[in-house]
Amino acid sequence: MKDFRQLQVWKKAHQFVLDVYRTTQTFPKEELYGLISQVRRAAASIPTNIAEGCGRKGDAELSRFCQIAMGSASEVEYQLQLAADLGFLEQQEYSKLNEQLLEVKRMLNSFLQKLNANR
Repeated sequence: MKDFRQLQVWKKAHQFVLDVYRTTQTFPKEELYGLISQVRRAAASIPTNIAEGCGRKGDAELSRFCQIAMGSASEVEYQLQLAADLGFLEQQEYSKLNEQLLEVKRMLNSFLQKLNANR
């Protein structure tokens, strides 16, 4: 069992979620149960799955949950694109969040490679 709070990828993913929550506060209120809810849930799923994987037994389980986190990251990537295309996100804010997300995905990929090499 690993302490997820010690993982840099979890720290980056957690900060990303905080930024997503702050940013989506400016979305139209009619999106509260639509895109706001979806993007927040998918974003939170990234560090949540990393944390859950850390609570499981062994690197194989952690790897599986990191794969799920990677899927959630791809889901958020699309949702941010949709929000920008709908005019809910200004280009500067979209670029900032997208860059953060791509960094999380790169870190997750590296972490997955390390976990899989240890098996």
